[in-house]
Amino acid sequence: MRYFVTGIDTEVGKTVVSAVLVQALTANYWKPIQSGDLEHSDSHKILELISKKIMIYPESYRLTQPLSPHLSAKLDGIEIKLKDIIPPSSTNLIIEGAGGVMVPIDEKGTYVTDIIPFCDVEVILVTKNYLGSINHTLLSIQYLQSKNYKIKGIVVTGEENKETEAIITQNTGVPILFHIPMTDDLSKQFIKEQATKIRALIQ
Repeated sequence: MRYFVTGIDTEVGKTVVSAVLVQALTANYWKPIQSGDLEHSDSHKILELISKKIMIYPESYRLTQPLSPHLSAKLDGIEIKLKDIIPPSSTNLIIEGAGGVMVPIDEKGTYVTDIIPFCDVEVILVTKNYLGSINHTLLSIQYLQSKNYKIKGIVVTGEENKETEAIITQNTGVPILFHIPMTDDLSKQFIKEQATKIRALIQ
């Protein structure tokens, strides 16, 4: 199984969801572009949270500034080239995007989700219930569908909101796969517990 995890915004829980999926599926992990926090990157976080032996593939681009990849790359004097982002051949792989669906990686109109066609993946969209999240979620799905990307479903982090989630599924036909609660104790044990709960829902 190969999934591309993206979000409706930054800080919605993509890395936590990726960790749960990696644990549940005993999948390998790849973050094509890391922007900022290179000493404690998302790859490092996955390594700290997973209790199974997996492969974490190196990033294609490691950018020093915690900014949109296009700007971080510019400040680092780097040009991100889509052709140089080569996905691993692993048949069991979780790929984590950077930021939201339309985060630019250059100034030519290339977005992080433009990696998807080269990866043979289905998309998992991470959302979080907050004022405005319906709009953000619908627009993200509309964009993904306009590109004919295969969407596996939506993962909701934090508190559930049945009314919000119902309007999203009714308007898009994209199912809610599972929910991941927020926690102040993000640990290997938390990831294991969530992975056990959702394993049958993602097969």
